[in-house]
This record gives sequence, C-alpha cells and structure tokens, in this order.
Amino acid sequence: MKMVKYAVCVALGMALAVGSVFAGGGKQQESGGGSQSQSGGAQTAAKIKVIFAGTEAATTGQSRMMQEVADKLNASGRFEADVQVNGALSGDTDNLVTQAKTGVPLVVPSDPGRLASQFNIPDLNILMAPYVLTDIAVLQKLPDTPIFKEWQAKLEAQGITFVADMYNGFRSFYTTTPVTTPADLSGLRIRGFGNNIGNALAKYLGFANIGISWGEVLPGIQQKTLDGCEVQVATAYGSAIYEVAKNLALTKHYMLQSSFVCSTNLLNGMPEADRRLFLDTIREASRKYSGIIATEEDGYYQQMKDKGVTITEVDLQVFQDALAPLYSNNDLGFSPGLKDRLFNELGL
Repeated sequence: MKMVKYAVCVALGMALAVGSVFAGGGKQQESGGGSQSQSGGAQTAAKIKVIFAGTEAATTGQSRMMQEVADKLNASGRFEADVQVNGALSGDTDNLVTQAKTGVPLVVPSDPGRLASQFNIPDLNILMAPYVLTDIAVLQKLPDTPIFKEWQAKLEAQGITFVADMYNGFRSFYTTTPVTTPADLSGLRIRGFGNNIGNALAKYLGFANIGISWGEVLPGIQQKTLDGCEVQVATAYGSAIYEVAKNLALTKHYMLQSSFVCSTNLLNGMPEADRRLFLDTIREASRKYSGIIATEEDGYYQQMKDKGVTITEVDLQVFQDALAPLYSNNDLGFSPGLKDRLFNELGL
C-alpha cells in the first residue's frame, strides 16, 4: 500500500510539474527559470505550482504555518500553492523528502535528525540530540552560523535545500503505563524516530524503538502492538493520543524542529523575484510560528489533562544521566569538538 501511495504521489507531482510548464496552452518559452505562455501575441508568466506536505493534523502550529505561507504565496498571484497535511500524500516524512529530491514540487517539514540520517550528515543530529539544545531562542541565530551554512551546502549537493528551521515543541513519552524513571520504559514498544537519533535514545532508555509512520500509532496502541509513543504535545492532542495513552511523562528529551526542505532544482528554477518571495515568506512564518507554538504548549497540556491524561513531572537529571553514555560513546558519530563549535557560533 505504501508503494502504491508513493507511486500516486510521484505521478501527481510529475503532473503538477508538467502543468507548470504547459499551463495556458500554446508555445512555451523559458525566461529566468520561469515559463511564459504565448497565445495570440500575449505573454502571461505561468504560476509556480507547489504543495506543502506534512504528516501532522491540520490544527497544529506546523500545519497552520504552512497554510498561512500558501495563502500569502497565492495572494501574490505568482504561485499556485496547496497544502496537504495529516499524511494526505504520505504518512512517512522521509518518503515525502525523497519525492521532493526527485523533483516533485513539494515543501516538506522534516527535522534535523531525519535529514542527518537520510542524507548522511551525522553532525546535523546535534540540533536534535537529547538535552543539547533546550532554548528555542537559539534557532533565531542558527541560520547565520557558518556551521549551519555548511550543512545547507551538503544538502544542496544532494538535491535538497534547507529553507528554514522552526521550533515545533518538546517531545515527551505518552504511554499506557506510568513512566517516572528510565527503568519504567524498559521493554516497552514505543513509536519514535526510525533513524540514528531515535535508535540511540531507545538504546540508553531501554525501550524498543518502533519506527512506523505516524498514522499507524493510534491504532497500534489500540491493538496493543505499541505501548506508547514519544512526540510533541500538539501532535499528540491533534491525533487524539489521549484516547489510548493516559500517561504523559514530561521528559522533554528533544527540542523538535520542523526543517522545511524542497528540491534545489525547484528553487533554482524560479525567477529571482519569485524565489526571494518564496524564501522570505517561509522564513518569516517560521519565526512567527516558533513563538506561537511555544506559547500554545501549556494550553495543550491542560487539554490533555482535561481528557484524563495523568502528567508526571519527571526528574530530568535522571534521564540526562541515563543518556550520558550516548555522548561519551559518540553513538551519533559527531566530529571532534562539534558541540563546542556550535555553542560558540550560537553565543552560548
């Protein structure tokens, strides 16, 4: 079924890409990376078609941010932007990024850990490594650092452009049984990131990491093939995880970021003015919604309580100590001095 959905999405993307070239009928000319339609001597620049595709519910800050960006791009008259969320195109973020890389006109919110594994840039994991970055304010400084620009260049060499990085909430554990210490996670089947950073977290906290698509989580917990998940509160609430997992341990082990990426070829194919509008609109919205998401988190926690979820304030130091070997053993393969360099460039 996943392969069928992938094929359908690729076909859709190819159709959209073709449509952007042949929209309006008549003979086409390319000028500055854009297309122009000639019919009876009149010239009209074809609109740039793009789809913002994510896996979160429409109510989350990430999804609302993409809708706001699409609306602004459409209002310019230069773009035909659509938003497909809640896994409408695919429940697998890596799948969506792969489609973007191959030329489908998608903008996808991935995250640093996924990108690190998918494009073999281990140092990128540090942005989401457990308990390394804990202050959302540093994300405002990140795009101007030399190290971030190096990561961007490595991604662009593989066909993907890292457009913007947005705060998307702290991730914690939602489980069917109470969790107060790492020992309580031992042997549990938890849906987490199916990549190096997710596997490293599971290794030192003792749970079995199940890297399935997000859409499979709620039925998995219902059917008892999963004992819970680790995720940010807005997504947990938007997906009604409170119906099946009545315990929330506030470990806040990841500072999740939505790393918006698109095809480098898609971006380079836009006329300069359109490309600048596209980039500026996404980056401005990412800054705006980083703050919105941060302010909304307390409200979501209260709504989880109202739905009968027991929230436990765990001792964070106990979890940090359990994860200390992840760094002393260098499980994530960081370059020597990476943390010191990142912190120096961020002014920490």
